Amino acid sequence: MTDVTTDQGQTEVELSAADEQLLLELTERARAGGLRLAGEGGLLGKLTEMVIEGALEGELDDHLGYAKHDPAGRDSGNSRNGYRAKTVITEAGPVELSVPRDRDSRFRAENRRQKAAAAHGRG
Repeated sequence: MTDVTTDQGQTEVELSAADEQLLLELTERARAGGLRLAGEGGLLGKLTEMVIEGALEGELDDHLGYAKHDPAGRDSGNSRNGYRAKTVITEAGPVELSVPRDRDSRFRAENRRQKAAAAHGRG
């Protein structure tokens, strides 16, 4: 897993023309709708929230061994158990996150990042 909190040792990825167009449209819609791009409640904070929450959901999928709503998870022992609120400080400002939980309380995203960093020789 790639650590989303640091850019050490990572190569820059080029966006496709379609992705760039999508981002341009998103920023224009935000401006037209009166949404600030930066600062508290701005577009960058919302995008950061969505990316981090998506990464956490993916990490929980890996931890549990099945995707959300996958029938393979029925009667598997550990399962999803709602969310907890957490505020993280990012370059875009404070971001309120909904962090997924597992029933056995063993899921810790920071532990998974440390293990991944150690496996890749960065920790």
